[in-house]
Amino acid sequence: MGMEKMAGERKKRRTRHKRVAAVQKLYDACRDVFANCGPGVVPDAQGIERLKDILNGMTEHDVGVRPNMPYFKVKETEGFPKITYLHLSECDKFSIGIFLLPPTGVLPLHNHPQMTVFSKLLFGTMHIKAYDWVDNIASSSAPKSDSSECEETAEEKTDSVRLAKLKVNSDFTAPCNTSILYPTDGGNMHCFTAITSCAVLDVLGPPYCDAEGRHCQYYRTHPFTSFSAGDNKQLPGDDEKAKELDYAWLEEIDKPAGLSVVGAPYNGPRIVEKE
Repeated sequence: MGMEKMAGERKKRRTRHKRVAAVQKLYDACRDVFANCGPGVVPDAQGIERLKDILNGMTEHDVGVRPNMPYFKVKETEGFPKITYLHLSECDKFSIGIFLLPPTGVLPLHNHPQMTVFSKLLFGTMHIKAYDWVDNIASSSAPKSDSSECEETAEEKTDSVRLAKLKVNSDFTAPCNTSILYPTDGGNMHCFTAITSCAVLDVLGPPYCDAEGRHCQYYRTHPFTSFSAGDNKQLPGDDEKAKELDYAWLEEIDKPAGLSVVGAPYNGPRIVEKE
């Protein structure tokens, strides 16, 4: 029995070392990969692959989160269920954090200006819907007031809309590969909807910074047919119905009422930050 206990203790020590090594390895790689990057600057292909490989190999155990944590208990409330954010590390080059979404929790459609973002679903099932801007076409007309798919009235709508192309509209279940979005590609505006309890490990390079113009902007979608500019003839492809499904108009809005993202202490393996 004594030998078995000693073997068990050695196994635990090896496991703890592995967990610390994984999260520290991620931090060290971020320091290297983002060292010469800045707003709008995408890391080189080798750096992208390095971070992706590390994240693909990580699980919830590497950062000390689990589905039975109290953050995932949904309380009866109006609006969105509360989402929890665990801060791991941040500097002017990158940030690392974990979003904990209870079932039906939603991170509404929002952007990542001038950022490269890595998102690793650690556990759970989540629906992701993501768009990229279509830069060569802009709206020049007001929304149709008779669109049954838009909840707000024509008077409440604004002209601050842009055309976007749907890039992702799928369910993802862990374990799955890391998703990567870029400043102008890969689904820079995305929405997360938790189907079950979910944990998402996020790496942003660079992080949001209002002072530098990297503000988190939220959006409301309008169906492609809600605007009558006739711009559909300028879009690629001949299938008009496909265009209606693949494109949408995104309107800038304030932070949605009822959205609550609160910080909580990160209690996983410690990261040793370097000067």
